[in-house]
Amino acid sequence: MRTTSTALRAVALAASLTVLLAGGCSGGGDGEGSGAGRPSEASGTARGGLEGLAAQELSWRKCPAPSEAEGGGPTPSPLPGGTPWECSFMDVPLDYAEPDGETIELALIRARSVDQQKRIGSLIFNFGGPGGSGVASLPGFGEDYADLRTRYDLVSFDPRGVGRSVAVECEGDKQLDAYYAKDTSPDDAAEEKAYQRGQRSYTEACERNSGPELPHVGTTNAARDLDLMRRVLGDSRLHYFGISYGTELGGVYAHLFPKNVGRAVLDASIDPTKTAEQASLGQAKGFQLAFENFAKDCVRRGDECLLPGTSAEEIQDWVVALLDRLDEKPIPGIGERDLTQSLATTGIAQTLYSKELWQYLEQGLDEADGGNGGLLLTFADLMNGRGEGGHYDNSMAANTAISCADFTSRYTLEQTKEKLPGFRAASPVFGDFLGWGLMGCDGWPVAGAWTHPDVSAPGSAPIVVIGATGDPATPYEGARAMARALGEGVGIELTYKGEGHGAYNGGNTCVRDAVNDYLLEGRAPAPGTVCA
Repeated sequence: MRTTSTALRAVALAASLTVLLAGGCSGGGDGEGSGAGRPSEASGTARGGLEGLAAQELSWRKCPAPSEAEGGGPTPSPLPGGTPWECSFMDVPLDYAEPDGETIELALIRARSVDQQKRIGSLIFNFGGPGGSGVASLPGFGEDYADLRTRYDLVSFDPRGVGRSVAVECEGDKQLDAYYAKDTSPDDAAEEKAYQRGQRSYTEACERNSGPELPHVGTTNAARDLDLMRRVLGDSRLHYFGISYGTELGGVYAHLFPKNVGRAVLDASIDPTKTAEQASLGQAKGFQLAFENFAKDCVRRGDECLLPGTSAEEIQDWVVALLDRLDEKPIPGIGERDLTQSLATTGIAQTLYSKELWQYLEQGLDEADGGNGGLLLTFADLMNGRGEGGHYDNSMAANTAISCADFTSRYTLEQTKEKLPGFRAASPVFGDFLGWGLMGCDGWPVAGAWTHPDVSAPGSAPIVVIGATGDPATPYEGARAMARALGEGVGIELTYKGEGHGAYNGGNTCVRDAVNDYLLEGRAPAPGTVCA
Protein backbone atom coordinates (compact mmCIF):
# COMPACT_ATOMS: atom_id res chain seq x y z
CA MET A 1 0.00 0.00 0.00
CA ARG A 2 1.51 3.26 -1.06
CA THR A 3 2.20 6.35 0.93
CA THR A 4 0.20 8.80 -0.99
CA SER A 5 -1.12 12.19 -1.75
CA THR A 6 -4.58 10.62 -1.80
CA ALA A 7 -4.61 11.23 1.94
CA LEU A 8 -4.91 14.92 1.15
CA ARG A 9 -7.58 14.35 -1.48
CA ALA A 10 -9.51 12.17 0.96
CA VAL A 11 -9.96 15.05 3.39
CA ALA A 12 -11.24 17.20 0.54
CA LEU A 13 -13.61 14.41 -0.43
CA ALA A 14 -15.13 14.38 3.04
CA ALA A 15 -16.44 17.90 2.52
CA SER A 16 -18.38 16.93 -0.58
CA LEU A 17 -19.08 13.27 0.03
CA THR A 18 -22.85 13.54 0.04
CA VAL A 19 -22.87 15.15 -3.39
CA LEU A 20 -20.39 12.63 -4.71
CA LEU A 21 -22.41 9.65 -3.54
CA ALA A 22 -25.64 11.14 -4.84
CA GLY A 23 -24.01 11.27 -8.26
CA GLY A 24 -23.06 7.61 -8.04
CA CYS A 25 -19.48 8.41 -9.08
CA SER A 26 -20.77 9.12 -12.55
CA GLY A 27 -20.21 12.01 -14.84
CA GLY A 28 -18.07 13.00 -17.75
CA GLY A 29 -14.34 12.70 -17.65
CA ASP A 30 -12.07 15.00 -19.56
CA GLY A 31 -12.16 12.87 -22.67
CA GLU A 32 -8.86 13.21 -24.44
CA GLY A 33 -7.22 14.55 -21.30
CA SER A 34 -7.41 18.33 -21.63
CA GLY A 35 -4.11 19.90 -20.68
CA ALA A 36 -2.19 16.67 -21.25
CA GLY A 37 -0.10 18.10 -24.05
CA ARG A 38 2.58 20.70 -23.81
CA PRO A 39 1.84 24.19 -25.11
CA SER A 40 4.07 24.78 -28.12
CA GLU A 41 6.02 27.65 -26.53
CA ALA A 42 5.95 26.40 -22.93
CA SER A 43 9.60 25.56 -22.44
CA GLY A 44 12.94 25.56 -24.20
CA THR A 45 14.62 22.53 -25.69
CA ALA A 46 18.04 23.47 -24.41
CA ARG A 47 21.04 21.33 -25.27
CA GLY A 48 24.66 21.55 -24.21
CA GLY A 49 24.40 19.11 -21.32
CA LEU A 50 23.23 20.06 -17.85
CA GLU A 51 24.61 23.59 -18.16
CA GLY A 52 22.53 24.18 -21.24
CA LEU A 53 19.44 22.72 -19.58
CA ALA A 54 20.02 24.82 -16.46
CA ALA A 55 19.93 27.94 -18.65
CA GLN A 56 16.51 27.20 -20.13
CA GLU A 57 13.83 29.82 -19.58
CA LEU A 58 10.39 28.68 -18.53
CA SER A 59 7.29 30.19 -20.07
CA TRP A 60 4.61 30.37 -17.38
CA ARG A 61 1.02 30.34 -18.55
CA LYS A 62 -2.46 29.97 -17.13
CA CYS A 63 -2.89 26.38 -16.00
CA PRO A 64 -5.20 24.07 -17.94
CA ALA A 65 -7.52 21.65 -16.21
CA PRO A 66 -5.68 18.60 -14.84
CA SER A 67 -5.19 15.90 -17.44
CA GLU A 68 -6.81 12.49 -17.19
CA ALA A 69 -3.47 11.07 -16.03
CA GLU A 70 -3.43 13.68 -13.24
CA GLY A 71 -6.95 12.76 -12.14
CA GLY A 72 -9.00 15.29 -14.08
CA GLY A 73 -11.06 18.06 -12.50
CA PRO A 74 -11.59 21.78 -13.06
CA THR A 75 -9.04 24.43 -13.92
CA PRO A 76 -7.45 25.63 -10.65
CA SER A 77 -9.09 28.78 -9.30
CA PRO A 78 -7.01 31.81 -8.34
CA LEU A 79 -5.97 32.13 -4.72
CA PRO A 80 -7.62 34.67 -2.40
CA GLY A 81 -6.41 38.05 -3.54
CA GLY A 82 -6.39 36.97 -7.17
CA THR A 83 -2.97 35.32 -7.50
CA PRO A 84 -3.27 32.86 -10.40
CA TRP A 85 -1.83 29.39 -10.70
CA GLU A 86 0.71 29.27 -13.51
CA CYS A 87 2.00 26.19 -15.32
CA SER A 88 5.01 25.40 -17.44
CA PHE A 89 7.23 22.56 -18.64
CA MET A 90 10.91 21.97 -17.96
CA ASP A 91 13.28 19.84 -20.02
CA VAL A 92 15.39 17.25 -18.19
CA PRO A 93 17.63 14.46 -19.47
CA LEU A 94 15.89 11.12 -19.90
CA ASP A 95 19.16 9.53 -18.77
CA TYR A 96 21.52 11.59 -16.61
CA ALA A 97 24.38 9.39 -17.81
CA GLU A 98 23.81 11.02 -21.20
CA PRO A 99 22.98 14.67 -20.42
CA ASP A 100 23.46 15.64 -24.07
CA GLY A 101 21.00 12.99 -25.20
CA GLU A 102 17.24 12.72 -25.28
CA THR A 103 15.22 14.98 -23.00
CA ILE A 104 11.77 14.63 -21.50
CA GLU A 105 9.42 17.24 -20.09
CA LEU A 106 8.34 17.74 -16.50
CA ALA A 107 5.11 19.63 -15.77
CA LEU A 108 5.39 22.41 -13.15
CA ILE A 109 2.93 24.64 -11.33
CA ARG A 110 3.46 27.72 -9.20
CA ALA A 111 1.78 30.55 -7.32
CA ARG A 112 4.04 33.54 -6.83
CA SER A 113 4.82 34.88 -3.38
CA VAL A 114 2.76 37.69 -1.89
CA ASP A 115 5.73 39.96 -1.18
CA GLN A 116 8.36 39.71 -3.89
CA GLN A 117 10.61 42.10 -1.95
CA LYS A 118 10.85 39.68 0.99
CA ARG A 119 10.81 36.58 -1.15
CA ILE A 120 13.24 33.85 -0.08
CA GLY A 121 12.86 31.76 -3.22
CA SER A 122 10.76 28.85 -4.42
CA LEU A 123 9.39 26.25 -1.99
CA ILE A 124 9.02 23.00 -3.90
CA PHE A 125 6.44 20.45 -2.72
CA ASN A 126 6.19 16.72 -3.30
CA PHE A 127 2.96 15.27 -1.88
CA GLY A 128 3.92 11.63 -1.94
CA GLY A 129 2.97 8.43 -3.63
CA PRO A 130 5.21 7.71 -5.34
CA GLY A 131 2.98 8.61 -8.22
CA GLY A 132 1.07 11.63 -6.91
CA SER A 133 0.65 14.61 -9.22
CA GLY A 134 1.97 17.77 -7.63
CA VAL A 135 0.44 19.87 -10.39
CA ALA A 136 -3.01 18.57 -9.53
CA SER A 137 -2.50 18.50 -5.74
CA LEU A 138 -0.99 21.87 -4.87
CA PRO A 139 -3.93 24.11 -5.88
CA GLY A 140 -6.28 22.16 -3.61
CA PHE A 141 -4.18 23.07 -0.61
CA GLY A 142 -2.82 26.45 -1.63
CA GLU A 143 -4.77 28.25 1.09
CA ASP A 144 -3.26 25.92 3.72
CA TYR A 145 0.13 27.27 2.72
CA ALA A 146 -0.88 30.94 2.78
CA ASP A 147 1.65 31.73 5.52
CA LEU A 148 4.44 30.16 3.50
CA ARG A 149 3.45 32.09 0.38
CA THR A 150 4.26 35.34 2.16
CA ARG A 151 7.93 34.65 1.39
CA TYR A 152 8.00 31.81 -1.14
CA ASP A 153 6.71 31.02 -4.56
CA LEU A 154 4.76 27.80 -4.01
CA VAL A 155 5.94 25.28 -6.61
CA SER A 156 5.15 21.66 -7.33
CA PHE A 157 5.58 19.28 -10.24
CA ASP A 158 4.67 15.95 -11.73
CA PRO A 159 7.76 13.78 -11.24
CA ARG A 160 8.97 11.79 -14.22
CA GLY A 161 6.50 9.03 -15.01
CA VAL A 162 3.60 10.90 -13.36
CA GLY A 163 0.69 12.90 -14.76
CA ARG A 164 1.83 15.16 -17.58
CA SER A 165 5.51 14.23 -17.16
CA VAL A 166 5.79 11.31 -19.58
CA ALA A 167 3.18 9.34 -17.66
CA VAL A 168 3.74 5.62 -17.22
CA GLU A 169 0.85 3.75 -18.85
CA CYS A 170 -0.18 0.21 -17.99
CA GLU A 171 -3.69 -1.22 -18.33
CA GLY A 172 -6.85 0.55 -19.52
CA ASP A 173 -9.87 1.48 -17.43
CA LYS A 174 -11.85 -1.74 -17.87
CA GLN A 175 -8.81 -3.88 -17.17
CA LEU A 176 -8.01 -1.82 -14.08
CA ASP A 177 -11.54 -2.28 -12.75
CA ALA A 178 -10.93 -6.04 -12.85
CA TYR A 179 -7.37 -5.73 -11.55
CA TYR A 180 -8.32 -3.85 -8.39
CA ALA A 181 -11.36 -6.06 -7.75
CA LYS A 182 -9.37 -9.30 -8.01
CA ASP A 183 -8.86 -11.60 -5.05
CA THR A 184 -5.75 -10.44 -3.19
CA SER A 185 -5.91 -13.15 -0.55
CA PRO A 186 -5.71 -16.40 -2.53
CA ASP A 187 -6.94 -19.41 -0.56
CA ASP A 188 -6.00 -22.28 -2.90
CA ALA A 189 -3.82 -23.16 -5.88
CA ALA A 190 -6.39 -22.02 -8.43
CA GLU A 191 -6.74 -18.60 -6.80
CA GLU A 192 -2.96 -18.31 -6.55
CA LYS A 193 -2.61 -18.92 -10.28
CA ALA A 194 -5.30 -16.34 -10.99
CA TYR A 195 -3.47 -13.83 -8.82
CA GLN A 196 -0.21 -14.49 -10.67
CA ARG A 197 -1.94 -14.11 -14.03
CA GLY A 198 -3.32 -10.75 -12.97
CA GLN A 199 0.08 -9.53 -11.83
CA ARG A 200 1.79 -10.80 -14.99
CA SER A 201 -0.80 -9.18 -17.25
CA TYR A 202 -0.37 -5.84 -15.48
CA THR A 203 3.44 -5.97 -15.71
CA GLU A 204 3.33 -6.88 -19.38
CA ALA A 205 1.01 -3.95 -20.09
CA CYS A 206 3.40 -1.55 -18.34
CA GLU A 207 6.32 -2.84 -20.40
CA ARG A 208 4.33 -2.78 -23.61
CA ASN A 209 3.09 0.79 -23.17
CA SER A 210 5.99 2.46 -21.33
CA GLY A 211 9.01 0.19 -21.71
CA PRO A 212 11.60 2.80 -22.77
CA GLU A 213 10.79 5.06 -19.81
CA LEU A 214 10.72 2.41 -17.07
CA PRO A 215 14.51 2.34 -16.43
CA HIS A 216 14.56 6.10 -15.82
CA VAL A 217 11.67 6.84 -13.42
CA GLY A 218 13.39 6.01 -10.11
CA THR A 219 13.84 8.33 -7.15
CA THR A 220 17.51 9.05 -7.83
CA ASN A 221 16.64 10.60 -11.19
CA ALA A 222 13.76 12.51 -9.58
CA ALA A 223 16.24 13.94 -7.06
CA ARG A 224 18.52 15.02 -9.90
CA ASP A 225 15.50 16.63 -11.54
CA LEU A 226 14.94 18.58 -8.32
CA ASP A 227 18.43 20.00 -8.44
CA LEU A 228 18.06 21.00 -12.07
CA MET A 229 14.70 22.55 -11.18
CA ARG A 230 16.37 24.53 -8.42
CA ARG A 231 18.83 25.96 -10.91
CA VAL A 232 16.22 26.72 -13.56
CA LEU A 233 14.08 28.52 -10.96
CA GLY A 234 17.09 30.65 -10.03
CA ASP A 235 17.63 29.46 -6.44
CA SER A 236 21.08 28.93 -4.93
CA ARG A 237 19.61 26.40 -2.46
CA LEU A 238 16.68 24.00 -2.65
CA HIS A 239 13.86 24.89 -0.25
CA TYR A 240 11.67 21.83 -0.01
CA PHE A 241 8.53 20.42 1.63
CA GLY A 242 8.14 16.67 1.21
CA ILE A 243 5.22 14.62 2.51
CA SER A 244 5.13 10.81 2.78
CA TYR A 245 7.13 9.41 -0.16
CA GLY A 246 8.22 13.02 -0.67
CA THR A 247 10.37 12.56 2.45
CA GLU A 248 12.24 9.75 0.71
CA LEU A 249 12.78 11.95 -2.31
CA GLY A 250 13.98 14.77 -0.05
CA GLY A 251 16.34 12.46 1.82
CA VAL A 252 17.86 11.12 -1.40
CA TYR A 253 18.28 14.68 -2.66
CA ALA A 254 20.08 15.66 0.55
CA HIS A 255 22.41 12.69 0.14
CA LEU A 256 23.26 13.56 -3.47
CA PHE A 257 23.42 17.35 -3.03
CA PRO A 258 24.00 18.13 0.68
CA LYS A 259 25.56 21.52 0.02
CA ASN A 260 22.54 22.59 -2.02
CA VAL A 261 19.97 22.01 0.71
CA GLY A 262 18.28 25.17 1.97
CA ARG A 263 15.35 25.00 4.37
CA ALA A 264 13.65 21.63 4.14
CA VAL A 265 10.80 19.88 5.94
CA LEU A 266 9.99 16.17 5.72
CA ASP A 267 6.47 15.46 7.03
CA ALA A 268 5.11 11.92 7.58
CA SER A 269 8.56 10.48 7.05
CA ILE A 270 9.32 7.07 5.66
CA ASP A 271 11.96 4.92 7.36
CA PRO A 272 14.96 4.95 5.00
CA THR A 273 16.64 2.06 6.80
CA LYS A 274 13.95 -0.49 5.89
CA THR A 275 13.82 -2.83 2.93
CA ALA A 276 10.67 -3.01 0.82
CA GLU A 277 9.49 -6.01 2.84
CA GLN A 278 10.20 -4.31 6.16
CA ALA A 279 8.41 -1.16 4.97
CA SER A 280 5.34 -3.18 3.96
CA LEU A 281 5.35 -4.98 7.30
CA GLY A 282 5.67 -1.62 9.03
CA GLN A 283 2.65 -0.37 7.10
CA ALA A 284 0.68 -3.43 8.18
CA LYS A 285 1.45 -2.54 11.79
CA GLY A 286 0.71 1.14 11.17
CA PHE A 287 -2.67 0.57 9.56
CA GLN A 288 -3.50 -1.96 12.26
CA LEU A 289 -2.70 0.61 14.96
CA ALA A 290 -4.83 3.23 13.22
CA PHE A 291 -7.70 0.76 12.90
CA GLU A 292 -7.45 -0.13 16.59
CA ASN A 293 -7.52 3.57 17.48
CA PHE A 294 -10.63 3.96 15.33
CA ALA A 295 -12.27 0.94 17.00
CA LYS A 296 -11.44 2.20 20.50
CA ASP A 297 -12.96 5.56 19.64
CA CYS A 298 -16.10 3.81 18.42
CA VAL A 299 -16.37 1.81 21.65
CA ARG A 300 -15.83 4.95 23.71
CA ARG A 301 -18.90 6.54 22.10
CA GLY A 302 -21.09 3.71 23.32
CA ASP A 303 -24.54 3.48 21.76
CA GLU A 304 -23.65 6.18 19.23
CA CYS A 305 -21.30 3.73 17.52
CA LEU A 306 -22.97 1.94 14.62
CA LEU A 307 -20.72 -1.12 14.87
CA PRO A 308 -21.33 -4.14 17.09
CA GLY A 309 -18.95 -4.92 19.94
CA THR A 310 -18.07 -3.74 23.41
CA SER A 311 -14.31 -3.74 22.79
CA ALA A 312 -11.93 -2.87 19.99
CA GLU A 313 -11.14 -6.57 19.63
CA GLU A 314 -14.79 -7.44 19.07
CA ILE A 315 -15.14 -4.73 16.42
CA GLN A 316 -12.00 -6.03 14.73
CA ASP A 317 -13.32 -9.60 14.71
CA TRP A 318 -16.59 -8.35 13.23
CA VAL A 319 -14.76 -6.48 10.45
CA VAL A 320 -12.57 -9.50 9.67
CA ALA A 321 -15.72 -11.63 9.44
CA LEU A 322 -17.28 -9.05 7.10
CA LEU A 323 -14.22 -9.15 4.85
CA ASP A 324 -14.32 -12.95 4.85
CA ARG A 325 -17.96 -12.81 3.71
CA LEU A 326 -16.99 -10.43 0.91
CA ASP A 327 -14.29 -12.88 -0.15
CA GLU A 328 -16.99 -15.50 -0.62
CA LYS A 329 -19.66 -13.22 -2.05
CA PRO A 330 -19.17 -9.55 -3.07
CA ILE A 331 -22.04 -7.12 -2.55
CA PRO A 332 -23.48 -4.37 -4.78
CA GLY A 333 -21.34 -1.25 -4.83
CA ILE A 334 -21.83 1.54 -7.36
CA GLY A 335 -23.70 1.00 -10.60
CA GLU A 336 -22.81 -2.42 -11.95
CA ARG A 337 -19.64 -2.68 -9.87
CA ASP A 338 -19.49 -4.85 -6.76
CA LEU A 339 -17.57 -4.36 -3.54
CA THR A 340 -15.10 -7.22 -3.25
CA GLN A 341 -12.95 -8.12 -0.27
CA SER A 342 -9.95 -6.43 -1.90
CA LEU A 343 -11.81 -3.22 -2.66
CA ALA A 344 -13.33 -3.14 0.82
CA THR A 345 -9.88 -3.50 2.40
CA THR A 346 -8.61 -0.69 0.19
CA GLY A 347 -11.53 1.53 1.18
CA ILE A 348 -10.96 0.86 4.88
CA ALA A 349 -7.30 1.74 4.53
CA GLN A 350 -8.08 5.01 2.75
CA THR A 351 -10.38 6.18 5.53
CA LEU A 352 -7.63 5.64 8.11
CA TYR A 353 -5.42 8.32 6.58
CA SER A 354 -7.26 11.02 8.53
CA LYS A 355 -9.30 11.03 11.72
CA GLU A 356 -11.79 13.25 9.89
CA LEU A 357 -12.73 10.21 7.82
CA TRP A 358 -13.46 7.82 10.69
CA GLN A 359 -17.15 8.72 10.60
CA TYR A 360 -17.31 7.54 6.98
CA LEU A 361 -15.46 4.33 7.81
CA GLU A 362 -18.02 3.60 10.51
CA GLN A 363 -20.89 4.38 8.16
CA GLY A 364 -19.35 2.44 5.29
CA LEU A 365 -18.82 -0.69 7.38
CA ASP A 366 -22.35 -0.51 8.74
CA GLU A 367 -23.81 -0.12 5.25
CA ALA A 368 -21.66 -2.94 3.87
CA ASP A 369 -22.95 -5.22 6.60
CA GLY A 370 -26.43 -4.41 5.31
CA GLY A 371 -25.48 -5.19 1.72
CA ASN A 372 -24.61 -1.70 0.40
CA GLY A 373 -20.95 -1.38 -0.58
CA GLY A 374 -21.16 2.05 -2.21
CA LEU A 375 -19.37 4.11 0.42
CA LEU A 376 -16.40 1.80 0.90
CA LEU A 377 -16.10 1.47 -2.88
CA THR A 378 -15.99 5.26 -3.16
CA PHE A 379 -12.96 5.38 -0.90
CA ALA A 380 -11.34 2.44 -2.66
CA ASP A 381 -11.71 4.34 -5.92
CA LEU A 382 -10.02 7.33 -4.36
CA MET A 383 -7.05 5.23 -3.28
CA ASN A 384 -6.80 3.56 -6.67
CA GLY A 385 -7.09 6.80 -8.64
CA ARG A 386 -10.47 6.07 -10.24
CA GLY A 387 -12.27 9.28 -11.09
CA GLU A 388 -15.54 10.39 -12.59
CA GLY A 389 -16.69 8.49 -15.63
CA GLY A 390 -14.60 5.46 -14.66
CA HIS A 391 -11.27 6.88 -15.78
CA TYR A 392 -8.13 6.13 -13.79
CA ASP A 393 -5.28 8.53 -13.29
CA ASN A 394 -1.80 7.07 -13.65
CA SER A 395 -0.84 7.36 -9.98
CA MET A 396 -0.84 3.62 -9.30
CA ALA A 397 0.98 2.78 -12.53
CA ALA A 398 3.64 5.34 -11.63
CA ASN A 399 3.71 4.04 -8.07
CA THR A 400 4.56 0.55 -9.28
CA ALA A 401 7.10 1.75 -11.84
CA ILE A 402 8.95 4.02 -9.41
CA SER A 403 8.90 1.50 -6.56
CA CYS A 404 10.19 -1.29 -8.79
CA ALA A 405 12.88 0.97 -10.24
CA ASP A 406 14.00 1.79 -6.71
CA PHE A 407 13.95 -1.49 -4.78
CA THR A 408 15.81 -4.65 -5.74
CA SER A 409 13.43 -7.12 -4.05
CA ARG A 410 11.50 -9.47 -6.34
CA TYR A 411 9.32 -11.93 -4.42
CA THR A 412 8.12 -15.14 -6.04
CA LEU A 413 4.89 -16.89 -5.08
CA GLU A 414 6.63 -19.30 -2.72
CA GLN A 415 8.71 -16.56 -1.08
CA THR A 416 5.59 -14.47 -0.57
CA LYS A 417 3.69 -17.37 1.02
CA GLU A 418 6.58 -17.86 3.47
CA LYS A 419 6.21 -14.24 4.60
CA LEU A 420 2.43 -14.28 5.06
CA PRO A 421 2.35 -15.52 8.68
CA GLY A 422 4.37 -12.51 9.81
CA PHE A 423 2.03 -10.13 8.02
CA ARG A 424 -1.06 -11.82 9.44
CA ALA A 425 0.38 -11.59 12.93
CA ALA A 426 1.07 -7.88 12.41
CA SER A 427 -2.45 -7.13 11.19
CA PRO A 428 -5.54 -9.37 11.18
CA VAL A 429 -7.24 -6.75 8.98
CA PHE A 430 -4.52 -5.80 6.48
CA GLY A 431 -1.95 -8.60 6.75
CA ASP A 432 -3.02 -10.69 3.76
CA PHE A 433 -3.61 -7.63 1.60
CA LEU A 434 -0.14 -6.19 2.22
CA GLY A 435 1.63 -9.53 2.38
CA TRP A 436 0.48 -10.58 -1.08
CA GLY A 437 1.48 -7.12 -2.29
CA LEU A 438 5.12 -8.21 -1.97
CA MET A 439 4.73 -9.75 -5.44
CA GLY A 440 4.14 -6.34 -7.03
CA CYS A 441 7.57 -6.28 -8.70
CA ASP A 442 7.79 -9.98 -9.59
CA GLY A 443 8.75 -10.19 -13.26
CA TRP A 444 9.33 -6.43 -13.58
CA PRO A 445 11.53 -5.74 -16.63
CA VAL A 446 13.86 -3.30 -14.86
CA ALA A 447 16.26 -4.14 -12.03
CA GLY A 448 15.92 -2.12 -8.84
CA ALA A 449 18.56 0.31 -7.60
CA TRP A 450 18.83 -0.34 -3.87
CA THR A 451 17.90 -2.44 -0.86
CA HIS A 452 17.01 0.78 0.90
CA PRO A 453 17.80 4.41 0.06
CA ASP A 454 20.91 6.16 1.34
CA VAL A 455 19.96 9.51 2.87
CA SER A 456 23.13 10.34 4.80
CA ALA A 457 23.78 14.03 4.19
CA PRO A 458 26.90 15.30 5.98
CA GLY A 459 27.30 19.02 5.47
CA SER A 460 23.63 19.65 4.76
CA ALA A 461 21.63 22.43 6.37
CA PRO A 462 19.24 21.24 9.11
CA ILE A 463 16.22 19.29 7.89
CA VAL A 464 13.07 19.14 10.06
CA VAL A 465 11.61 15.61 10.15
CA ILE A 466 8.04 15.16 11.43
CA GLY A 467 6.35 11.96 12.58
CA ALA A 468 2.82 11.46 13.92
CA THR A 469 2.26 8.76 16.54
CA GLY A 470 -0.98 7.63 14.87
CA ASP A 471 0.19 7.68 11.26
CA PRO A 472 -1.04 4.52 9.45
CA ALA A 473 0.98 4.75 6.24
CA THR A 474 4.38 5.95 7.49
CA PRO A 475 4.59 4.75 11.09
CA TYR A 476 5.96 7.16 13.66
CA GLU A 477 9.24 5.30 14.11
CA GLY A 478 10.22 6.25 10.58
CA ALA A 479 10.74 9.90 11.50
CA ARG A 480 13.31 9.05 14.14
CA ALA A 481 15.08 6.69 11.76
CA MET A 482 15.13 9.37 9.05
CA ALA A 483 16.49 12.03 11.40
CA ARG A 484 19.28 9.71 12.52
CA ALA A 485 20.08 8.54 9.00
CA LEU A 486 20.40 12.12 7.73
CA GLY A 487 23.16 12.55 10.27
CA GLU A 488 24.06 14.41 13.42
CA GLY A 489 23.22 18.08 13.21
CA VAL A 490 21.17 17.55 10.04
CA GLY A 491 18.01 15.65 10.95
CA ILE A 492 15.83 17.42 13.55
CA GLU A 493 13.00 15.24 14.81
CA LEU A 494 9.62 16.75 15.67
CA THR A 495 6.89 14.48 17.10
CA TYR A 496 3.17 15.08 16.70
CA LYS A 497 1.07 13.11 19.18
CA GLY A 498 -1.97 12.63 17.02
CA GLU A 499 -3.71 10.72 14.24
CA GLY A 500 -3.39 11.00 10.50
CA HIS A 501 -0.91 10.96 7.67
CA GLY A 502 0.85 14.32 7.51
CA ALA A 503 0.99 16.68 10.48
CA TYR A 504 1.33 20.19 9.03
CA ASN A 505 -2.13 20.12 7.45
CA GLY A 506 -3.63 18.32 10.45
CA GLY A 507 -4.69 21.47 12.29
CA ASN A 508 -2.12 21.35 15.11
CA THR A 509 -0.93 24.88 15.88
CA CYS A 510 2.30 23.71 17.51
CA VAL A 511 3.39 21.78 14.41
CA ARG A 512 2.40 24.56 12.05
CA ASP A 513 4.19 27.24 14.06
CA ALA A 514 7.37 25.17 14.29
CA VAL A 515 7.44 24.57 10.55
CA ASN A 516 6.61 28.17 9.69
CA ASP A 517 9.30 29.48 12.03
CA TYR A 518 11.89 27.37 10.26
CA LEU A 519 10.83 27.92 6.68
CA LEU A 520 10.08 31.63 7.05
CA GLU A 521 12.60 32.76 9.65
CA GLY A 522 15.24 30.04 9.69
CA ARG A 523 14.62 29.14 13.36
CA ALA A 524 14.71 25.37 13.60
CA PRO A 525 12.81 23.66 16.44
CA ALA A 526 14.82 22.07 19.21
CA PRO A 527 15.60 18.42 18.43
CA GLY A 528 13.04 16.18 20.10
CA THR A 529 10.26 18.79 20.16
CA VAL A 530 6.87 17.20 20.92
CA CYS A 531 3.55 18.69 19.84
CA ALA A 532 0.30 17.32 21.27
